[in-house]
Amino acid sequence: EIVSARTSSHAWCNDDCYDDPVVSSIRQRIATVTGIPEENYECLQLLKYVPGTYYRPHNDFIQVHAEQSHGPRLLTFFVYFNEVEKGGGTRFPKLGDLTVQPRRGRVLIWPSVMDGDLRKEDKRTEHEAMPVEAGEKYAANAWIHTRDFQA
Repeated sequence: EIVSARTSSHAWCNDDCYDDPVVSSIRQRIATVTGIPEENYECLQLLKYVPGTYYRPHNDFIQVHAEQSHGPRLLTFFVYFNEVEKGGGTRFPKLGDLTVQPRRGRVLIWPSVMDGDLRKEDKRTEHEAMPVEAGEKYAANAWIHTRDFQA
C-alpha cells in the first residue's frame, strides 16, 4: 500500500520466514541485547527502499496498544542489512536532528514510551526514513511490547 507518508515497501516475516535460520539468529540477538523474551515481539517487518522512497516523521507508539493485554510498543529494534550508496538515513528531528546512516549490521534501539509512564508516548523519538538517493536500502523493524504479544 502506498500512502503519502510512506513510499517504501514492506512485508511481514511470519510462517516460513519466521523459522528461517537468519531470522532466528536475529530474534536471538534481539533477546540477548534487550533481555526481553521473544514472545513480546511482533513479527519482523522487512523493509525495502529504492531511490526516491521514504517514510515521513512518525512515532512507533500506538495508543490503543497501551490498553491491550500485550501493552504498548516499548522499544523499536531496527537493523540495517546493507549500506546505501547515498541517502536513506534514519533521522530523529527532536534529538538534535540526529541522522544515522545505514551500515550493514548496524542496530538502532529506541523507546516509544516514557520511562515514568509506559502508557505515554515518548515524543522525542519521532523519526523518519530519509529518501534513498542512490542504491537500495534493506532493513527490518522488531517492535517489542511490555508483555506477551503472540498470545
